[in-house]
Amino acid sequence: MDASILTAHGLLLAGVLVAGFAAGFTGGLFGVGGGIVTVPALYAVFRAFGIEDAQSLKTAIGTSLAVIIVTSVRSLATHHRAGHVDANMLRAWAPWIAIGAAAGGALAKWAPVELLTVIFSGGAFYIAGRRLFGGKKKPASQPSLLGERMKVLLGAGTGFFSSLMGIGGGAVGIMVMTLAGRSMHQAIATSAGFGVAVAAPGVLGFILSGWSTAGLPPGSLGFVNGPAFLAMALMAAVAAPLGATLSHRVRGDLLSKLFGAYVLIAAIALAADVFRG
Repeated sequence: MDASILTAHGLLLAGVLVAGFAAGFTGGLFGVGGGIVTVPALYAVFRAFGIEDAQSLKTAIGTSLAVIIVTSVRSLATHHRAGHVDANMLRAWAPWIAIGAAAGGALAKWAPVELLTVIFSGGAFYIAGRRLFGGKKKPASQPSLLGERMKVLLGAGTGFFSSLMGIGGGAVGIMVMTLAGRSMHQAIATSAGFGVAVAAPGVLGFILSGWSTAGLPPGSLGFVNGPAFLAMALMAAVAAPLGATLSHRVRGDLLSKLFGAYVLIAAIALAADVFRG
């Protein structure tokens, strides 16, 4: 094999490993699955191998969801030991999040790449704006997040859009919980648990919807790429507890700003890359 090809592949592997570590660390720090890091990174890697836009983005999203299972389990365990997880909300929302995520994964087969990019970037821009410019004003009353309407509509909606975006539901969950008056630390800790509820059914949906699709990256099972998953999951598993531990030591308002900045940068990067081509 030509040395230049080996060098190029080595650089791509290094990029995947770094993105996996970053996803795990930010997943633990912010209570998200890390998809806002992994989706743009995996998309760039698959495109570098000459994979078409649609297959690259859908496989990036499906693979990201698979990595999120590892990231979420690791970060949730650390947050739970610190006593910040609202177990009642997690139990109430998880089934509806899973139903929404499965529907989002099944829809991926027919969703055009531009629509997925608009959903991902639009949701990310809104989340970033709330964190960076939303101010510190708290609602006059704190609505119950355990009511039937809240957990069915918002839970299923969180799972559906998070699955299509390739994120773990934490970004949406944090926004909902903080709008309802919960502290940033509790929102981050509880939303870490949304990742498994989104990712497990979402991965299944992406595998089935991409099963007969041609032109996928080598080693793919539907819209989930095995080699990229293994490389990223290994690094994410190491980094997630480190981020979760750090989050307990950082002020809530600073965490909110940092979270908004990281979401904004990732959304701009993905949107620019897709629509530039």
